[in-house]
Amino acid sequence: MSEQHALYIDGNWVNTPEAIANQNPSDTDDVIGHYAQASIDQVKEAIDAANRAVAQWGQSPLETRYQVLMAIGDELIERSAELGELLAREEGKTRAEGVGEVYRSGQFFHYYAAEVHRQIDDRAESVRPGIEIETRREPVGVVVVISPWNFPMATAVWKIAPALAFGNSVILKPANLVPASAWALTEIIARQAALPSGAFNLVMGSGSQVGNTLINSDQIHAVSFTGSLPVGRQVASATAANLVKCQLEMGSKNALIVAADANLDVAVNAAFVGAYSGTGQKCTASSRLIVDASVYDEFVARLGEKLSATRVGHALEDGVDMGPIASEEQLEANLAWIQRGIAEGAQLTQGGERLSLDKPGYYMSPALFVDTDNAMAINREELFAPIASVIKANDYEHALEILNDTEFGLTAGIITQSLALAMDFKKRAVSGCVMVNLPTAGTDYHVPFGGRKNSSFGPREQGQYAREFYTTVKTTYIQA
Repeated sequence: MSEQHALYIDGNWVNTPEAIANQNPSDTDDVIGHYAQASIDQVKEAIDAANRAVAQWGQSPLETRYQVLMAIGDELIERSAELGELLAREEGKTRAEGVGEVYRSGQFFHYYAAEVHRQIDDRAESVRPGIEIETRREPVGVVVVISPWNFPMATAVWKIAPALAFGNSVILKPANLVPASAWALTEIIARQAALPSGAFNLVMGSGSQVGNTLINSDQIHAVSFTGSLPVGRQVASATAANLVKCQLEMGSKNALIVAADANLDVAVNAAFVGAYSGTGQKCTASSRLIVDASVYDEFVARLGEKLSATRVGHALEDGVDMGPIASEEQLEANLAWIQRGIAEGAQLTQGGERLSLDKPGYYMSPALFVDTDNAMAINREELFAPIASVIKANDYEHALEILNDTEFGLTAGIITQSLALAMDFKKRAVSGCVMVNLPTAGTDYHVPFGGRKNSSFGPREQGQYAREFYTTVKTTYIQA
């Protein structure tokens, strides 16, 4: 076995008796490394260390925090090619997507470094004479970050960066499928001498052991989680018992409407990027394509041509449009959805097959179902797969009704040349993020991100809205 990649607790690298192999889904013979698995006692040590560090980091000078976050961001950007390749190896997205994710992660740290200096408090006059009132924001305390496997760097970072910027200590528990990116990030953070021991901790391991120990602790103050709806419900229940703040980003079943007046070149590109980029393994993916009857046949034909030309292959190979599925388990789930869609009466016109390529990996051809309706399970549940379903709509009103008929509400899009339709859609789409003439996948780091209904719970992530979760408000009364 190769050298173990250790945990990081209280400023020290800590080895464990147990480690797991991190396998490359593009080539299962390629073992990226072996990553330590934390015991319950080690998780508790990380919690204790984070609590000891809160006061010191929370009261650190703003310039210290600014410099720490800038340095982390600088290194991520400088090493984006190297770390992007590592990310692509362990998760399966293409090299370009991996490099872009690491680069964007650096931008998150830069953005929140600037936010450190924006901490301007408020003053108010009291209703009582001779008294002044001040309100200020202070760190919430120990923040647990539970990140998913589909964006192993970016999702963790957009939680960690604001948590550190606002003076909190952090415990990161990455998805056990993709520990390498989290470990590389931790190595960069650990080099920041101005960051007190315990202000950042990495505990790798299973959700059943490490995750449950964290979310059930009464010694933490906030949990930010991204993952599935069932697990999100468990996090909410566990944290509620101890009155711990909770922020959840969960499932989605996003839709893209192609209106009668749509530019079909724009529509096909938006559908392809939204449904199939990142191998469809995005919470923002548009797996429901709701197309006006007047352009339905032409849209389906054009999208089919696009899929036929899509090259599936090793994530690091030049010219590859789509890498492998992230794991054997996920691939098997995807193939099961293909069979379920067929059983429901959907017509599979494209892909949906396991592919055997030069290297042993979890490859699948991008799939397209047509002649589907919104009651089918493939249109109700999040698939997290390179699978899209086309639904025929009678007109715009019918399309909008279908789009909103879901328990989720993360992203929604429309392709139209009508300003009136675009304005109406922005108001009536029941979704946290709305796109017009753009793919549903793709958001910026300086504005709020989150959904409605069962897609999200708690304050929004990203931008200035992040301070609502990572800080607590103190009101001070002063007698002159």
